[in-house]
Amino acid sequence: MNNQPLAPILTCIGDGHDGRRNIIREFIPVTERREILDWFHLIENLYKVGGSTQRLNQAKTCLWQGKVDKAIALFADCKLKQAENFCIYLEKHRHRIVNYQYYQAEQICSIGSGAIESTVKQIDRRTKISGAQWKVDNVPQVLAHRCAYLNGLIFAR
Repeated sequence: MNNQPLAPILTCIGDGHDGRRNIIREFIPVTERREILDWFHLIENLYKVGGSTQRLNQAKTCLWQGKVDKAIALFADCKLKQAENFCIYLEKHRHRIVNYQYYQAEQICSIGSGAIESTVKQIDRRTKISGAQWKVDNVPQVLAHRCAYLNGLIFAR
């Protein structure tokens, strides 16, 4: 990966899983990457808190604008264990929570990893074609061709 030409700033969008973050740290210097917590995973975790719909909507608005401290403050008086866990989650990922509203309006980058996850599934299916057998040594070439095709660098005939 480190030998591939990359954009000046590589945007890494993910669900916050430690294993994925550790991999990203291995190959991209912090000065060259922008880490973003996937909006949909963030909100999925918010709704796990439960409780007051009004509080959840207020927290969602705060998070949409990247206001982590205000979101955490909304749960200060909440006694639910899920609320405490969510606040810990927000603290852990604070530096990955951006102003999603601004990023989307300015089209800086995607705020969700759904398209990426879908592409990974497509590539996975491509390498697991029924009846096809791949030599381990050939898989990188197949993936390189597929990525080039998806990036518009080559055309199917």
